[in-house]
Amino acid sequence: MLRRLGKLLKKKIVSLFILFFLVFSVNLKAKCFANPSQQLINITHLCYSCMLPLRIAGITILQGNMPDPMGSVGSPICICPAPPPIYIRIGIPVSFFEPSRMIDVVKDPYCMVGLGLNMNIPSLHKGSEASDLEDKRHTFFQAHYLIYPVYSVLEIMTDFICLEHTGVDVGYLTELDPLWQDDILTALIQPEALLFANPITNMACISDAISSQVYMPLDPLFWCKGSWGNAYPMTGNVNSGDYVQASASVAGSLIYKLHRQLILWGSWGQAGLCGYYPAPIWRKSAYRLQLLAPVPHPMGIVIGETGLKWDFAKNPPFKGDNFTYFLFKKRECCAF
Repeated sequence: MLRRLGKLLKKKIVSLFILFFLVFSVNLKAKCFANPSQQLINITHLCYSCMLPLRIAGITILQGNMPDPMGSVGSPICICPAPPPIYIRIGIPVSFFEPSRMIDVVKDPYCMVGLGLNMNIPSLHKGSEASDLEDKRHTFFQAHYLIYPVYSVLEIMTDFICLEHTGVDVGYLTELDPLWQDDILTALIQPEALLFANPITNMACISDAISSQVYMPLDPLFWCKGSWGNAYPMTGNVNSGDYVQASASVAGSLIYKLHRQLILWGSWGQAGLCGYYPAPIWRKSAYRLQLLAPVPHPMGIVIGETGLKWDFAKNPPFKGDNFTYFLFKKRECCAF
């Protein structure tokens, strides 16, 4: 009898130990270190000079540190349609990069790094490293598209027609998008990937990588992300051993994907002067990114810019491989 009790006691102890180990292991994997003061960091560490250059009526009023090709604001006036009985309105072209969006790129699902929140919602699709021993450079991220108009939050220039005036909101969660999880399934919205996701077209991306280091990415090569690789497929999968640069690549994939799904619209060129318009093919030079979490980078980067120039010491080991980028979008507007 005592022997049987001893065996049962051993089984109970072993079961409790296994249960404790499983619970403790799950807690160890929960790496979403959401900083409650992150929204303050977003404001204080934002690269406000990344809005520049500011051009009015074709004249550069403020020159920034980042290159920017001249747009349609080279003309002194602009004409846009208006409701009757006016029918047209005449204004002055204005050009700048608007800071109104953030992108979270995270290993932990529903980890809202940019907002300083941990929603703590379980998900079947977690960001992870590849388990295949033959593919150590592959990783997967989830991403969040956050509406965050800085000047509206600060209540500055609220009467300027060319700035967006909305509240802080969540615009898109890839955890809820099955196309983001599967490279094959996402071909439903990117059938041209069969033409551009191959070694031959990848060779053309070498010139895009060089251009993105010295000036701007090459917009005609829309299937390239400079040093970040091919723009296809538009999913959370990326082949890179550098987590910081890989996260920027995933942010670029999300931008392109949102354009393809007509969630992001064009705001540049002659058509952009009078309002937003559908742009299923992205324009890489119209975007700039600034890393704000876990360690802020003081300057913005262009799409495809190598991490050798900006990602050093930007991912401390205790932060959980979760990143936040502020998005600057080219805005050409007819102000009146």
